[in-house]
Amino acid sequence: MLTSAMGDPATPPQARAVGSCEVKVWSATSHERLARTFRRLGLEGCGGESVVLAHEGWVYDEALIGMLAKRPGAALVDAAGRPVAAHVPAAMAEAAAQGLETGDLPEALGLERLSAEALQGAYNSALRKREPPVLERLTAQNVRQVEARLFQGSYKGVTDLVTKYVWPTPARIVTRWCAAARITPNQVTFASLILVIVAFWLFWTGHFGWGLVAAWVMTFLDTVDGKLARVTLNASPIGNIFDHGIDLIHPPFWWWAWLVGVQAGAHPLAQPDLILWVVLGGYAVQRALEGIFLRAFNIHVHAWRPFDSFFRLITARRNPNLLLLTPAAVVGRPDIGLLLVAAWTAISLVVHAAQLVQAFAVPRASVVSWLSK
Repeated sequence: MLTSAMGDPATPPQARAVGSCEVKVWSATSHERLARTFRRLGLEGCGGESVVLAHEGWVYDEALIGMLAKRPGAALVDAAGRPVAAHVPAAMAEAAAQGLETGDLPEALGLERLSAEALQGAYNSALRKREPPVLERLTAQNVRQVEARLFQGSYKGVTDLVTKYVWPTPARIVTRWCAAARITPNQVTFASLILVIVAFWLFWTGHFGWGLVAAWVMTFLDTVDGKLARVTLNASPIGNIFDHGIDLIHPPFWWWAWLVGVQAGAHPLAQPDLILWVVLGGYAVQRALEGIFLRAFNIHVHAWRPFDSFFRLITARRNPNLLLLTPAAVVGRPDIGLLLVAAWTAISLVVHAAQLVQAFAVPRASVVSWLSK
């Protein structure tokens, strides 16, 4: 059988690009993108007895190449049925490479032909959305459409309403500019960290307007860095920890600084300690409940049911809270804004607690993402 010629399935296959395409997508050629993909998947420089071949004339979802590396004897075909990548024994690599270049793999190779969706599936658990994986032919005429498709594929399906509905178009423009300027995702994340500190100081000193400007720009950069990492294939474990660590830690410090600024202003709150405990404690417990849900059921609570995905749009996280604080600051009542954040945090906490109780009350096998069905 073909798979018996593949050697030890635990040994990673070699990886190799075939064909050529000089068109750049997100400021990198297909050859550069495939090299990054092979390196990130641990296929660079491998000496396995099988080979993963990918034609440079197509742009691939990184996960497609990863899944193909686990499927010896398979060929990836595009929507028209043309083979564009294959996983074959090393002895058959040259015949397969020639077949990919001509668009006609020899039947003698006995490869199972799979579409992108058949190979990978449409549900992306990491990005919490159902969307066909990216597999696009690249030409000079369609490069902008391919970039738009890659950018769309990099976006989380379940997120807050600002990130989902306001930031996509400007973020795509800035992401393209960053890619062309060779600005790295970690550099964007570092800039957002600086703005976290600036916003904290401005809130603390009662300069709420300028603080909100810094905060909103930071939230925008927080969208850009992740998209830049995904579309340019420059994500890294350290960068992921750096980005998500900032996201997790900084909001409570902003709300604390906002309270300090309010207390020094014209409308101090009557029970500042209670408000602080509700806002900070509610945030911490809410994130803890999300973590418990993820550990218990191996899915994000926001991806469980349609309501849970809807509630992620508005739950008391950073961006929805800023939407409450901004108009309050504009009318000169930052104290009311913080009261609204406290009330919404308490309500959101009750909702998340109810979600966890409901999940434990039903058969565990039924707690699966509605997006995967």
